Amino acid sequence: MARDSDAPVGVFDSGVGGLSVLGEIHQLLPNESLLYVADCGHIPYGEKTPEFIRQRCVTIAEFFREQGAKALVIACNTATVAGVADLRERYPDWPLVGMEPAVKPAAAATQSGVVGVLATTGTLQSAKFAALLDRFATDVQVITQPCPGLVELIETGDLVSPVIRQLLWRYVEPLLEARCDTIILGCTHYPFLKPLLREMIPSSITLIDTGAAVARQLGRLLNQRDLLSTSRPVEAQFWTSGNPENFRNILPVLWKKSDSVRFFGS
Repeated sequence: MARDSDAPVGVFDSGVGGLSVLGEIHQLLPNESLLYVADCGHIPYGEKTPEFIRQRCVTIAEFFREQGAKALVIACNTATVAGVADLRERYPDWPLVGMEPAVKPAAAATQSGVVGVLATTGTLQSAKFAALLDRFATDVQVITQPCPGLVELIETGDLVSPVIRQLLWRYVEPLLEARCDTIILGCTHYPFLKPLLREMIPSSITLIDTGAAVARQLGRLLNQRDLLSTSRPVEAQFWTSGNPENFRNILPVLWKKSDSVRFFGS
């Protein structure tokens, strides 16, 4: 598939969480045109089988290839765990970037030797996450905290209500009691809760997510292939397998404005 430097980059997530990654890409690589699919009709991925998630990854990847995307970003930890190896095998010449919880930088950052992880149950149960712990966290204590319900509230645009505040505190309190000085945001939805988290935790605690690292890796891959765009980008385009009106309403909260939102029916 021929790709030129002005072709767009495809980004997808099970829902709106990947918009946090999209924002980092837009900030670091402002000349890139961006396509985004929110697979809201099948959220949350964390409760689906790996085979189902792999099928969704292939369906969305094929759609982006039809749109002429020069690269693909899987802006979802759960989808990366289930599908990135299969996608790399299917499309060996296509630049692909996945997500993984930032265990390595967190292990390097901690002073207390205790790192907390807020993530979905699917991410925490994955073999890939276990391998990251084995590789990078041998000298630190890692406290993992599954966070059922957070993704669903963020999907509604609820970032400040008493309901999400109470739920988030229930998940954060054990990490504080364990004296974590570094907390990994192990889901692409969670960076949208940074302002709320900052109200709950001491300023000395470091929050780490991987959106900026993903943007840097995308830039490296595009640069290696001479695919970095130098033109003015076209406006970001959005698709959702859920209700386009719902997604249109949440975009100004989590992105910037209601760009075009179409239904993704595949």
